[in-house]
Amino acid sequence: MLEVLSGQRTVAEACRAYGVAESLLYRWQREFVENAHAAFTSGCAEQEARIRELERLVGQMALELEVLKKASGLYRQRKGGSW
Repeated sequence: MLEVLSGQRTVAEACRAYGVAESLLYRWQREFVENAHAAFTSGCAEQEARIRELERLVGQMALELEVLKKASGLYRQRKGGSW
């Protein structure tokens, strides 16, 4: 299909090369053009939701790490101190 749309082959050449009827190729061409937007939008919402979830998890883990660092520092101070 891309060969025909880009002008690399005529419809007749593509049909001979791939052994399909011209009517079938024209139908594919129509469906391809009608649905081309789906190639660029499909899955975007799901990917954006996944990115937001991962960003939320990174933030949560960064906060937990900061708390653990502070707790570790306090533990070391108390252990090395007068306890």
